Amino acid sequence: MLTINMLTRADSVKGQGVMSATEEQINLVTEGLKGYKVVVNQLKIADINHIHTINPDFLFKSFLNNKKQPTIASVHFLPETLEKSISLPKPIKELFYKYVLSFYKQADYLVTVNPRFIDDLEHYGVDRSKVTYIPNFVNKEKWHPLPADQVAKLRQEMDLAEDQFVVVGAGQVQKRKGIDDFIRLAEELPEITFIWAGGFSFGGMTDGYERYKKIMDNPPKNLIFPGIVPPERMRELYALADLFLLPSYNELFPMTILEAASCEAPIMLRDLDLYKVILEGNYRATSDVSEMREAILEYKNHPEKLKDLKEKTREISKEYSEEHLLEIWLKFYQEQAALGKK
Repeated sequence: MLTINMLTRADSVKGQGVMSATEEQINLVTEGLKGYKVVVNQLKIADINHIHTINPDFLFKSFLNNKKQPTIASVHFLPETLEKSISLPKPIKELFYKYVLSFYKQADYLVTVNPRFIDDLEHYGVDRSKVTYIPNFVNKEKWHPLPADQVAKLRQEMDLAEDQFVVVGAGQVQKRKGIDDFIRLAEELPEITFIWAGGFSFGGMTDGYERYKKIMDNPPKNLIFPGIVPPERMRELYALADLFLLPSYNELFPMTILEAASCEAPIMLRDLDLYKVILEGNYRATSDVSEMREAILEYKNHPEKLKDLKEKTREISKEYSEEHLLEIWLKFYQEQAALGKK
């Protein structure tokens, strides 16, 4: 029986997509792969070492422990995707970016959740033949629609009328996520309730931390910041949503989109090239805050139009099912074990 050693410290930073994506992937292969033993952060030699977070000791440990079997690294971000996320002095930022790219280059194989990253990695000097695209997914037993009576109870608990239009967003509170547009929409549409679930996963290092902290402490009356919430509460917020809005300017493969889709919340996004590839039009695309505002009012005034958008979210959920992704991971690990170390 082959052993796969999952190396990760994603749980050290709460409220970020890497943690949930890593947990989902490890749980999937642990429960679903036959003929493999999956361990986490094990010191002993493994047949395959799969690194999920860029901790230097993981790469060093992999090279020391196993000279023949491959080391795989998951690419959850690139330097440009960190812009407007964290604030670092320029010399430190440049050094960190060099480290990130060096880390990826030293791994034998790379897995990326973003198909567009393959070209980007090649641009940085990585051989594209060692990069594989495998998308994220979510567990449908954890992320699913709630019964109508439970949703009604939730609305009562939050003092929301049955016909009160609710827009939900989720993610770290940072400029890259489009939080400024979300706040502006709340200010311009006081008759609508806006909820943003998330916080400062990187604390004071977050780009714009002081300004966003002041807004969160004193938001518009129709804007709710519940902070970083557990999955159970996040599922309830998706159920409350008449519309899920993620106005990010730059993304990898957001877990929140898959979670919202699995909970059958209608989805509206900023019109990014990435989404055209991975979501195939199964969402409402908007180019700027003005289009977002118009779309929200359109759905508020004509709620019947949300039915079509909800059907599209079901297509997203079908595409990124656990069964389909388990087949992909099985094939990938079989190939890596056969190929061995480059």
